[in-house]
Amino acid sequence: MTAARIHLFDTTLRDGAQTTGVDFSLDDKRAVAVMLDKLGIDYVEGGYPGANPLDTAFFAEKPTRNAKFAAFGMTKRAGRSAANDPGLKALLDAKADAIVFVAKSWDYHVHVALEIPLEDNLAGIRESVEAAKAAGREVMLDCEHFFDGYKANPDYALSCARTAYEAGARWVVLCDTNGGTLPDEISAIVAAVAKVIPGGHLGIHAHDDCGCAVANSLAAVEAGVRQIQGTLNGLGERCGNANLVTLIGTLKLKPRYRERFEIGVGEAQLGELSHVSRALDEMLNRAPNRHAPFVGASAFATKAGIHASAVLKDPRTYEHVPPEAVGNLRKVLISDQGGKSNLAAELERIGVTLGRDDPRLGRVLEEVKEKEAQGYAFEGADASFYLLAKRIMGEVPTYFEVERFKVNVERRYNAIGELVTFSEAIVKVKVGGETLISAAEGSAGPVNALDVALRKDLGHYQSLIEGLHLVDYKVRIFQGGTDAVTRVLIESADETGERWTTVGVSANIIDASFQALVDSITYKLMRAGATG
Repeated sequence: MTAARIHLFDTTLRDGAQTTGVDFSLDDKRAVAVMLDKLGIDYVEGGYPGANPLDTAFFAEKPTRNAKFAAFGMTKRAGRSAANDPGLKALLDAKADAIVFVAKSWDYHVHVALEIPLEDNLAGIRESVEAAKAAGREVMLDCEHFFDGYKANPDYALSCARTAYEAGARWVVLCDTNGGTLPDEISAIVAAVAKVIPGGHLGIHAHDDCGCAVANSLAAVEAGVRQIQGTLNGLGERCGNANLVTLIGTLKLKPRYRERFEIGVGEAQLGELSHVSRALDEMLNRAPNRHAPFVGASAFATKAGIHASAVLKDPRTYEHVPPEAVGNLRKVLISDQGGKSNLAAELERIGVTLGRDDPRLGRVLEEVKEKEAQGYAFEGADASFYLLAKRIMGEVPTYFEVERFKVNVERRYNAIGELVTFSEAIVKVKVGGETLISAAEGSAGPVNALDVALRKDLGHYQSLIEGLHLVDYKVRIFQGGTDAVTRVLIESADETGERWTTVGVSANIIDASFQALVDSITYKLMRAGATG
């Protein structure tokens, strides 16, 4: 029997951006879109063009190669024609493959929130879908509050969905906007809708306010929908959205779904799932959820005792899937072969080839474990991970040695009487047999002063780092209070547009920053082919 195709729709950059404490920069959005594209996601929803300058800029150029790029917005306003609605025009002007309209499908909301007649809401759905389809776009309608609306007035909720479908919408997405619907309700309502609209045109958008978003999404698939909307790591307002990471693991690895359905994520891409999940958290400066299904650091960890004893005999005793399938690690082993296998794959991903029988692989594994115990995390710092492996392989030249550095921070009044804070840094390095001392100062902070001083004079290497500059700087404090260990992530770029991230860890934030800065320069020199 031919497997049915499930289309994955990611809304991390739109609905996920409503998460408390999450703010995507334009560069973040582009990086996440590329990551999702490589993962095999079918649709990447970028945001709401016209609603804010960031989203408008994001839609100036399509960031994906394979995934369809989707723009989100409201149906036309009541009392306006589709041709004269500025919100609709912004959607049509966006460089997007698909347009996702959101519309009320609960009569209560139409009366109270929109304060318009029910028929006017239907007209807005119909005319908006027709306008976008006439413009050559793939069209979707997110039926907001569909399940609550169906329970209150099934005829009207169905009329909203049917209107969009008959107007030419490729997908009609049923939204559990308040997240309060339970799986049995989802199954029954989706089955009823599927009698009116073919399941191949239905999608599910579930929120997690009852902890059922993933279960509700799977229940909807069982009832006939063929598109699932969700976010990486379950980001989203309030309690979050359906977690696409968990859904991908389930759809790919559980026989009940694997044998009946197929998704755009291949076996190799599935092996990147843990990396993608953790890289997003690092980008957002969030501590990854250790207990996340499939990808959490503790997802396949077993403490000492009868469980550990059983796992050591046969991992299947306490593992529902093999951890390496999703790029994760088993924590209890007699042998570290499983760890080496995953490590070799990760090294291959960043361009370092070490066979599983190469003794250096074991040394890299031990170094990674030791570093992680100190607080390092390499999921979001590929350049430092690359250098760690290359140093153990003896392939990182000694370009320069830092003999000492000093940083001062002073708060004072300037010449016009303003209270300002200045930072000054001095760095002493040895390049070859020559000792060089550089200083820098400014109001941008001590790390900036240290960065400028370090890059000011590296002797005969100077021409190779002229285009190097710091793009982003993130700090995470963990394991205590003011005396806690600090992890610093620094993103750098050069004149070619290449970007890379390095990590430093120390109880001293300046020292951690300096480690990351030195790695950044060293990585740039290696990429430039410099010799020691």
